[in-house]
Amino acid sequence: MNLTIRGRPRTPAVLVTWLMVALLSLAGCSLQQRDFQQSEQGLDHAAVAGAIRENYEAALPDLPRSKQRHYAQRLYRITGDARYLPLNRVYGHRLVGRIREEIKALDTPGHAERRAREKVAAYPTGSEKQRRRKRMLAEWGEIAYAKSLAFDLTQAKYHGLLNEADLPGHQGALDYLASVDFRTFLLDSDVMAVYAAQVANLVYYLEDLGVTDLREEVITAFRHQYPPRRDSGLSTAEYRNKIYGMTHFVIAASDYYQQPVSAEEFRWVLDEFAASLDRILADTKEDIYTEVGISFLLAGEEDHPAVTRLQDALVEAYDPGARMVPSEQGGTDLASGEHRNVLAIMLLDWPETLYTGPAISIGGL
Repeated sequence: MNLTIRGRPRTPAVLVTWLMVALLSLAGCSLQQRDFQQSEQGLDHAAVAGAIRENYEAALPDLPRSKQRHYAQRLYRITGDARYLPLNRVYGHRLVGRIREEIKALDTPGHAERRAREKVAAYPTGSEKQRRRKRMLAEWGEIAYAKSLAFDLTQAKYHGLLNEADLPGHQGALDYLASVDFRTFLLDSDVMAVYAAQVANLVYYLEDLGVTDLREEVITAFRHQYPPRRDSGLSTAEYRNKIYGMTHFVIAASDYYQQPVSAEEFRWVLDEFAASLDRILADTKEDIYTEVGISFLLAGEEDHPAVTRLQDALVEAYDPGARMVPSEQGGTDLASGEHRNVLAIMLLDWPETLYTGPAISIGGL
């Protein structure tokens, strides 16, 4: 059976997804109404977050699946709202199907190397940063595949799916990851120079999966490569790579906004952020400095003056006409801006409680 919504054919599964995100759109209309009048202090932080949220939830049916997943996962973790569960379940079904295929194929000779070549070939080349990363990944054999598999398995664990019932034979995938030389990759200075945030993510994924714990070594190497005294000699691109990497050590340690982190464990990050706030605001972009603010929040330092300053900068960047934070170049495309704007919602309307998971049952929607 095919059904048509907005002039396009929809299969029943897609229709379910559309109906669920449509409910979010309708529910967005009932979000707490806030006063948008300009005050002496400017627009209210939570009001801006609410406007961005309503805008994105109205647009969710037409966003790519990856953006729907990214948004719904984060909104669930800061709200615990069951309205976000259907999109997370849809993602869980896709995730399990993808991992099951990889588990079956891992015993095929050359599978990892072939999949790595495919992933490198498909890597975007729209910016010089992307081209540098593509060249770097091409030099590391099966790493491009192994890190993707580590991401998927970590997502499965976050959602309660890394078990024999949902992913039979998953231990074989973990054993494969244990055979990969991640250490050399993660400690390589050239890799760190273009891929710092992804290095931070991967080192926490591997620890979380029980594959290997390289956290201390990688953090030590990162701090050796990027001491504060070198900042004046870093280009804008290099400085952004550094700051973005620092935020991801914190975010990855929180299992991506599922739990607070220790402020003392990441004092080296927070103190440098506080001391470098002027340059962070001047030389990074909204995606990055918003994650700087979220790093303080994850560490329980909501009252740090840096948080208010970063929130104020984000509100200043907000476009009331587009109801979103535009790109650095002024772009207001909702799909390409989803990452930046879901972060804005989080920084401007941080909750008292974070929610884990969500745990997903794939027995049905």
